[in-house]
Amino acid sequence: MSTFTTIDEARAYFDGDRFAVENGVTLDELGENWAVCSMPITPRHLNANGAVMGGAIVTLADFAGAVASNNVHRPTVAQQASVNYLSASRGSRLIARAVCKKDGKNSCVYNIDVVDDLGQCIAQIVTTGFKM
Repeated sequence: MSTFTTIDEARAYFDGDRFAVENGVTLDELGENWAVCSMPITPRHLNANGAVMGGAIVTLADFAGAVASNNVHRPTVAQQASVNYLSASRGSRLIARAVCKKDGKNSCVYNIDVVDDLGQCIAQIVTTGFKM
């Protein structure tokens, strides 16, 4: 059973995640065990080489994982994350889809795929959440 009754309720709750919000991350879709979030790629997201900084990618993925896991059990916080960067983005927007792989009594595991708006796989993240 979801902890948020509507996507707008979830959006209002996660407006408190100032770092993600101020970097342009939005909640686009929300389901029982998954969430889709996105972020436009702007100059603030680029590293010295002109590519999207890893921290921007992880911020988006972390937000998607937080939304999905807190929709199952609130509060849930990130306990661990493993990131594999796969490719540089050539698009103008990043999209993260977080999907629950295990929902245990005290912890949960989410796979988060980050792609750009051109369909290029940018990163894969596996995160463990701790249910408080």
